[in-house]
Amino acid sequence: MGDHKDNGINIDPAYVRALAELLDDTGLSEIEVEDGERKIRVARTLSAAPVTYAPAPVAAPAAAAPAAAPAAAAPVADNFADAVKSPMVGTVYLSPEPGAPNFGTIGSAVKEGETILIIEAMKVMNPIVAPTSGTLKAVHVENSQPVEFDQPLFTIG
Repeated sequence: MGDHKDNGINIDPAYVRALAELLDDTGLSEIEVEDGERKIRVARTLSAAPVTYAPAPVAAPAAAAPAAAPAAAAPVADNFADAVKSPMVGTVYLSPEPGAPNFGTIGSAVKEGETILIIEAMKVMNPIVAPTSGTLKAVHVENSQPVEFDQPLFTIG
């Protein structure tokens, strides 16, 4: 009797809870399941995810050099404040194809409009370009890494 009728379909709350737990376990932001005419989509908003996850990798090197930690903390915050952020959820690719060199390397000069990386979303490859000319100061993601909306991708200075 755990099923509920909503708009003519049976909804099993335990099944929906199981899907929500699967989101937590895998770190996904949404999941959709279809069974005949029944379609269930469970999604969560991850607006705090970039704030929670992005600084973690940077904090480890600062802790490794305690004397430099106060000086390193300010530029790190600035890097994320000035970082180009992901316009979508997807998978990042730093090169145009497997085995090819990356679009850009840290320290290399980039021109406005130049592709820095690609985000694959729904089987579509979306080039993410440099908004301004300058030097590629940092890449905040790794190749084949899943990214969330508004997650820092790279910094140009």
